[in-house]
Amino acid sequence: MARYGKEHKQATRQRITETAGRRFKRDGIDGSGISTLMADAGLTNGAFYAHFESKDDLVATIVGDQLRGQREWISGTATDRAGVERIVREYLSPAHRDNPEEGCPSAALLDEIGRCPATTKQAYTDGVLAFIDHIAAVLAPHDPQSARAKTLSVYALMVGTMQLSRALSDRQLADQVLDQGIQDALTLLDTTD
Repeated sequence: MARYGKEHKQATRQRITETAGRRFKRDGIDGSGISTLMADAGLTNGAFYAHFESKDDLVATIVGDQLRGQREWISGTATDRAGVERIVREYLSPAHRDNPEEGCPSAALLDEIGRCPATTKQAYTDGVLAFIDHIAAVLAPHDPQSARAKTLSVYALMVGTMQLSRALSDRQLADQVLDQGIQDALTLLDTTD
C-alpha cells in the first residue's frame, strides 16, 4: 500500500478545513456532522481522524484559520483611515450578509463559538485580537492601546448588525439595518476618547 506524501496530507487537510469552514458558516457547527463534512471534501469518514483528533479540534483549527485569513485581508486593506472605512462598508454589505459561507466566522458562528471548548475560544480570542490590534494601530499609530476598546466595540457592533440583518425576513428592513450599522460604526470610529 502506497503512503501519501506530506504535501498530499497537507492539501487534504486544507481541503477539509476549507469545505468544513463553509459548511459550518452555512449550517452551523452543531448542524454539521463529520460524515457530511467529509462528503463535502470528497473523502471518507475514516480519513477524518488522520487529520484531526476530534470535531472540536477541527472547529478550533477552522476558527484560527478563518480569522488568520480575515486578518490578512484586513492588514492589506486597512492601511489608513479610508481602508478601515472600506472594511466597515464591505463587512456590512448585502453581499456579505447573503453569502455567510464565504464571510466572517464571527457573524456566522459567534453563538456556537461561545459554547465551544476552551481551545476554540482561545483560537477565536487570539484571532480577533490580532486584527483588532492591527486596526487600532492604524487608527492611533502613536498609542494603539488607546484605540483597542473602541475598535473592539466597533467590531461587536458590526458582528451584531450582520447577525440581525441576516435574521430579518424583511429585505428592505435588513438593508436599512446594514446602512445604519455603517453609519454607527463610522461615527464611533470618528469619536475621540
